[in-house]
Amino acid sequence: MDDATAPADELFVTYFLVVADQDRSRDFYRSVFGAEVLRDRDPVIVALADTRIVLNVGGDPTNDKPAVRLAPSDDPDVASGFLNFRVRDIAAAYRDWSARGAAFLTEPKDHGYEIRAYIRDPDGHLIEVGQTR
Repeated sequence: MDDATAPADELFVTYFLVVADQDRSRDFYRSVFGAEVLRDRDPVIVALADTRIVLNVGGDPTNDKPAVRLAPSDDPDVASGFLNFRVRDIAAAYRDWSARGAAFLTEPKDHGYEIRAYIRDPDGHLIEVGQTR
């Protein structure tokens, strides 16, 4: 599968993020997380683990979403959703991804059943990084 449009099975979930700058976002996901770039732009599609993330600029309503306008969030402190990455070793992910340019909101915090921390991508989208105990 080379993009997000042709699932090999009955269902394949792809996450779509509205971004201000496709190049900046593509480079962030590639350099920090090692995502494979499947499509360079319009839209950017990256493969990460067993999913795809589409990074595209906003736009006006279309005939299949006539009242919906897509735009990057103007307040990074208000979120209606976020990516959730599960890792085997959060200390290693924190160390490695910080060195590659990820800005964690805090160091990983122990919540008993999991250890987790959050990153913001260049457009302010939250990415939860967690290690399940």
